[in-house]
Amino acid sequence: MNKTPLPSQNTLEHNWYLVDAEGQRLGRLATEIAMILRGKNKPNFTPNMDTGDFVIVINAEKVVVTGRKNEQKLYRRHSGRPGGMKTETFAQLQHRIPERIVEKAIKGMLPKNAMGRKLFTKLKVYTGSDHPHAAQNPETLTVNTIPKSN
Repeated sequence: MNKTPLPSQNTLEHNWYLVDAEGQRLGRLATEIAMILRGKNKPNFTPNMDTGDFVIVINAEKVVVTGRKNEQKLYRRHSGRPGGMKTETFAQLQHRIPERIVEKAIKGMLPKNAMGRKLFTKLKVYTGSDHPHAAQNPETLTVNTIPKSN
C-alpha cells in the first residue's frame, strides 16, 4: 500500500514575498495573498499543516474598491459594553488606519481556527513603501489582477 508523503517541518521552506497594493482591488488582492499564506500555491499543500509563506504588503493606503463601496462598505467593531458598537465607512477607515482594511479582508479568507490565527501572524501590512523586512530578501510578487479602467 502506497502512502502519501507528508512534508515535515525540516523539509518545509517558508519564503518571503513582497506585494505592492497600489491600484489593486481589495478582494482580488486578498484572495491571492490568502492562498499564499495557506500554502495552496505549493505542490506539498497539506490542510492541517502550516505550509504557507510570509507576505509583506506595502502601500496599503492605495488599495481600491469598485462601485460605491467607498461610502457604502461598513466596518464594525464592538467594545463589549452596551451601546459600544462603532461603525466606519471604507473611506473613513482608509484615512485613519489603512492597514486594517487589508488585514480584515485577508483574515476573513483564512480558516477560523488555531491554524488560521497562526497563518495570520505571517502577514505584515504597511502603509507607504517602507518595511523593516529587507534582511529576509523578499521576492517581489505581482498579483494577477486586472487594473481598474475608469
